[in-house]
Amino acid sequence: MSLHLFDTASRTLRPFEPLEPGRVGMYICGLTTQGSPHIGHVRFAVAFDVLRRWLERGHGYDVTLVRNVTDIDDKILAKSAEAGRPWWAWSYLHERETAHALDLLGVLPPTYEPRATGHITEQLELIEILLEKGHAYVAEDGSGDVYFDVRSWPAYGELTRQKLEDMEPAGDADPRGKRDPRDFALWKGHKPGEPETASWPTPYGRGRPGWHLECSAMARKYLGDAFDIHGGGVDLRFPHHENEQAQSRAAGLDFANFWLHNAWVTVKGAKMGKSLGNALAVTELTRTVRPLVLRYYLGAAHYRSTVEYGEGSLEEALAAVERIEGFLSRALEVVGEPADALLEASRALSVDEAFPAAFREALDDDVNVPGALAVVFGAVREGNKALEAAPDAGDREGTRRTVLQLVAMLDVLGVNPLDPRWGGSAGATDNRTSTVLAALVQERLDARARARADKDFATADAIRDQLTALGVVIEDTPSGARWALR
Repeated sequence: MSLHLFDTASRTLRPFEPLEPGRVGMYICGLTTQGSPHIGHVRFAVAFDVLRRWLERGHGYDVTLVRNVTDIDDKILAKSAEAGRPWWAWSYLHERETAHALDLLGVLPPTYEPRATGHITEQLELIEILLEKGHAYVAEDGSGDVYFDVRSWPAYGELTRQKLEDMEPAGDADPRGKRDPRDFALWKGHKPGEPETASWPTPYGRGRPGWHLECSAMARKYLGDAFDIHGGGVDLRFPHHENEQAQSRAAGLDFANFWLHNAWVTVKGAKMGKSLGNALAVTELTRTVRPLVLRYYLGAAHYRSTVEYGEGSLEEALAAVERIEGFLSRALEVVGEPADALLEASRALSVDEAFPAAFREALDDDVNVPGALAVVFGAVREGNKALEAAPDAGDREGTRRTVLQLVAMLDVLGVNPLDPRWGGSAGATDNRTSTVLAALVQERLDARARARADKDFATADAIRDQLTALGVVIEDTPSGARWALR
């Protein structure tokens, strides 16, 4: 089948064809840099990273991915003031934390990562267009606020299929300057008590951009008046994405052809967030959990399905990753080639050679990662059976083909243990470290085998317990003990 994506706007699974053959433009709403990112914040980045990888590797598209940074808004100003820090320093601190968290999780860097404050000119140009077309107005109270006139745009509400009269008032500016309480701010006039540095001169007075305006202007700057995919968390559908679409199309822009939204990470059924006291910072979790395991956990569910975090969640992800690594470790022994050479060979395969048909069908069906993982673990299961059937000689060529396909599939999912970012050789940090570690563990396994041969089971058990405490998992097989890192 061809690639189909679930378009939130039409609520249908639509065949995907890029507006420009061979090229895909994607805009993903990034984070507001008000605080440290937790796993609920970054799920969107993992989900759309898989889509981006599949568009590039599975379909050969040249993808331009824009992920913005909202580096100024009400919350940033409030929290920086509470901390006694300049707003721009507070914002930049958390921008760096976010970039570090996404890098830890193996999210590919965007093509462009524009900041809202770096695109004031483009935002003011968009306001002028809306004013000229009669879809915006300057507040008459002298505040310097500029609003989008929702009643001037009959299609307002079409993204989320709401009627105007059923909507709550927009709470993003002083309602005294509005013609309709549901009108939303395009520009916010400078208010007493706000830092002077958090405002820019305009014909309407000093002020700063509204949240929704920022994304419309940046998407237009880097992707043009029309682009293929706009993505973000499901909580952004209203009002953010609804307002983005309305102001962009009212300005005469075609804007996004597809809207994609990922679901939340929840704790006990509630959306993860700092206000609930259940936030789990990425940098804190990765002190005790391998980043590869956390990446696997966040990406294993379908992007439109809720991920429920609870006790045992990461243990299940760890077990899945170790199962993959265990097979790769044994398979590399049989194949007898360095991990980096196999990785390069895998990436040189054609799409048909690299990916089983069932894997392609799964990801072409609205990026069905659970279906794709079923194919991955089917390959692991069959590969292990082949190795167990001939543990000494093994089928080198057959095993090599399995490894190359497995690596290709895991690469697309962003959880390939042979990728250098995760260690590069099924868990080891480099070839030299791997060699030394293997020699040391093998010496202890040989000592354990001698103890068992002498019926000194106390010593044999002590050696096993010692290795287990160090994170070495031992598997006794007919051809001898095998080991892997937990």
